[in-house]
Amino acid sequence: MMSNDFDTHSVLSNQASLTSVNSLASLLKEKMQNVPAIIRKKKRETKDYKLRVFVGMLFLIIVFLVGYAYVMYNQKLLAKSYFESIKFHKKTRNFRLLDGKGAELLTGVLGTSLSIEQPYNCLPKDLKDDGSVCYEWNSKARLYMNLAKSPGPDIKCYSFQWESLMADLYPTDCFDVSEERGFWYGGGLTKGIEYILGKASIPAGPFVTGDINTHQWGNALKRYFLNSRGVAIQVDEKTPLYISVNTDSGRRLCLQGKNDKFAFVNHQTRFPELKYTICSGPDMKTLHNGLMQKSLWDGLTERDNDVIKSLLREPVWQIPASKQEDLTEMAIYNYTESIIALGYLRLGHVLVNEFWQRTIGDFRLDVERFPTLDETVNILHRRGFRVSFMIQPFISTESSNFREAVAKKLLIYERESERSIPALTRYKSTTSAGVLDVTNNASIPWLAEQMKKISETVEIDSYFVDFGTAFNIPRYYQCSQTLVNPDEYKNYFMERFEGTLSIFGVSSAISVPRPPSFLSLPPVNSSWSGLQSIIPTMLSYGIIGFPFLMPGPVGGDFVLPTQQLKKMYSYYSFDLPPLPDKELYIRWLQLATFLPVLRFTHLPSEYRDDTVTAIAKELADVRQRVLPLLERFSSIAMDEGLPIIRPLWMLDSTDVNCFSINDEFSIGDGMIVAPVLERGETVREVYLPQGVWKDGIDESLRKGSRWIHNYHVPQNKVAYFIKMPDNTRF
Repeated sequence: MMSNDFDTHSVLSNQASLTSVNSLASLLKEKMQNVPAIIRKKKRETKDYKLRVFVGMLFLIIVFLVGYAYVMYNQKLLAKSYFESIKFHKKTRNFRLLDGKGAELLTGVLGTSLSIEQPYNCLPKDLKDDGSVCYEWNSKARLYMNLAKSPGPDIKCYSFQWESLMADLYPTDCFDVSEERGFWYGGGLTKGIEYILGKASIPAGPFVTGDINTHQWGNALKRYFLNSRGVAIQVDEKTPLYISVNTDSGRRLCLQGKNDKFAFVNHQTRFPELKYTICSGPDMKTLHNGLMQKSLWDGLTERDNDVIKSLLREPVWQIPASKQEDLTEMAIYNYTESIIALGYLRLGHVLVNEFWQRTIGDFRLDVERFPTLDETVNILHRRGFRVSFMIQPFISTESSNFREAVAKKLLIYERESERSIPALTRYKSTTSAGVLDVTNNASIPWLAEQMKKISETVEIDSYFVDFGTAFNIPRYYQCSQTLVNPDEYKNYFMERFEGTLSIFGVSSAISVPRPPSFLSLPPVNSSWSGLQSIIPTMLSYGIIGFPFLMPGPVGGDFVLPTQQLKKMYSYYSFDLPPLPDKELYIRWLQLATFLPVLRFTHLPSEYRDDTVTAIAKELADVRQRVLPLLERFSSIAMDEGLPIIRPLWMLDSTDVNCFSINDEFSIGDGMIVAPVLERGETVREVYLPQGVWKDGIDESLRKGSRWIHNYHVPQNKVAYFIKMPDNTRF
């Protein structure tokens, strides 16, 4: 190649190189210029992706809501209305009771022991002639629903009855008892002393009386449950009722019809049934007042009325004797001498426990310990005392009466023994005893004859009947007449002997004892916790319909041993409490002063302390000021069945503050009492319902519907407030 050619080629090559560089530079520049656009495009693509995801999610949500609305709409269509106020879904058996405005009063699930399935209308042969709505679940169970008789124009009632069609299917209905659904009360005293039933935890078990040391329920029961929203449930007496509260199924009260081998061994129907009534009213107070048993005056004699007044006005003096050798004629005489020596308390009723006999069931005096008791009783009568004996329907196997009772077949007998073998149980100091069969017509005149012999020996004014509880009835019991459950024994006894014996107190009940009989509270441990249990017990028993209540002795009935008890209290012979702590005794006496019956074992003079004596004297004066209220509201109790000692919500059932208070009470609607129940405390919180109230300590006037914080209550005082007329100004 010539140099020129080389040069020319070089120039062209250089120019080409420059062109390539320039092209590359231009390409890079173009690409670099395109980067923001690409980035912006990526951003747009990301935004588009998020938008698409959002739209997709929104679409799914809309589909879900539409589907849910469709399902709920169909559920609403399927939840048929019954009797205007009841919504019931036949397949799921969800239940709702509505008020007049459509708001829910009560919710629950019926037939929880059944699987979810569509029922069909009952066959014509299975319908009732009262117009009941009837459904059947595939030959498993039938449900009847109907309107029920209402006690007043503002109250509506509905009946529900399950008939099981299988031996092992137990009809069960459960209702929501969470506080969002209102406060529930009733049933009786629970093992945990819960005044509000929704706070209890009770495994499924037979609804019969028991000992709260070992059983779920106390010594008095009613199949009655009340809600603060103005709803009540009453279960039929013939239902073999099991109850659970707040178990694994959630915060629910569950009613179950179930036969077993003890409490409901006697089948009333071939297969288990559950029958109850639900009532609703404008408010809890109106509903409760309408459902209570009215007019307890029927059959009341002048003498009965005198006994009621005497129990309100005069104390019950329970002779202290935890062992047989402690109870002698001289012990009774000396104790009454100490009562007279007090000088500031009325005389009243001397109560002698079962140790007046040598063995339980003798029904005659132990002449070795009571050689001249007739003369001693005459002396006591002249001084103004009334004398009462405690009796039981138990006959010890060591009693001479046991052989006679067996021979005459007067005792409850072993099931399937053809009345040849008596069924045995244990009670208090007696480890083996038979139980008098009061359903046997031959037993009534026999016991009446025993009581007549006692009255011929010594002039006894009245008797206190100690029934024990359902669990003191022999496990394999059988009576001449079939009992619905062991508790029905008490009703039989009272029906047969109310007109024969003067009974002023009973230890256990499932129906209101005919006045003048007072229901005794269960035995209470001599402790601060024992003291704290009294007001919730009084309120609970008053709500379920027992207006006349007798608390135990001031200071407690006994002292529990330190070890855990494995059996019922009534299986032990507890020592009476030694002289209680002075502060405990004072606070106990302050509370007892306002209760219907004032009962003593330990006397204030036993402390030999001027402070205790001064406080007791002052409280005796307060008692005289309280008596007119007690007598006034005892008459109202006879007319209307309302308790003498009432929860605060009975003064104002619209005040939510009143629903849960269990350490205050009212005497009728005339006085509120707020005792100190804690060791060492001299201040407490006090709530006063609507109205104007006069302070019992300093006589100042206080406006209601509010709390009094840090209210000062010295040891020698008790807080109480007297209701003033509505037009009172201050």
